[in-house]
Amino acid sequence: MLNYNQPIKEEKSYQGLQIGEINPIMKLIIRGKKREFLSAAGKSLDMVLPTKANTSTQSEKLTALWLSPDEWMIFSNDVVKKNTNSYETEILLNKNISKLNLGAVVDVTDQYVRITLKGDKIYDLFETGSPFNFNEFRNKIGSVTQTIIAKIDVVIHNKNQNEVNLFVRRSFSKHLFSWMNDSASRL
Repeated sequence: MLNYNQPIKEEKSYQGLQIGEINPIMKLIIRGKKREFLSAAGKSLDMVLPTKANTSTQSEKLTALWLSPDEWMIFSNDVVKKNTNSYETEILLNKNISKLNLGAVVDVTDQYVRITLKGDKIYDLFETGSPFNFNEFRNKIGSVTQTIIAKIDVVIHNKNQNEVNLFVRRSFSKHLFSWMNDSASRL
C-alpha cells in the first residue's frame, strides 16, 4: 500500500551521488496574470515571484519556481511538523489572492514528492534518461526546468552546483526512484 506520508522511505548513496526524499514539505501551485496578483503574491510571500522563464527566487522560508508565464510552484524550505493540515502561507495566499479573484491557489503537497540529489554525478544520471540538454542548466544556480526522466514528467530545480531538487508526481515516485537507483549503480 502507498504510504502518503513518505512513499520512498529510503536514501541511497553511490560514488559521487546521494538520492533521498525530503518529506514533508508544503507545496502550492499559484496561478494568476494580473499586476495585482503579482503584487498580492509578493506581499503574502515576502518575496518577488520570478517572472523570467525557468528561474526561481528564494526567501528564508520559501522558494518559488517559475513553471509558466502565469504559474509558480511555492515550496517550504523547512520540514513541516507532522499532523499539520493548514499552512500559514496557504491561508494567507487564499485570503489575498483567491478570495479577491486575482488568481488561484492549489495545495499540491500530497501530489508531488520532492527528491533531493547531491553530488557531482547528478547530471550524468539525468543524461542517461532525459532528452534535455543539461549543459547550460547545470551552471545556472536557481534555474528550473520541466522535462522527462525515464518517461516521467519532472520539475528540476538547480539548488546549487552539486545539489538538485526534483519534483515528481507521487504515483510515479517509486518507479523513478527505482530507475535512478538502478542507473546510478552503473555510473
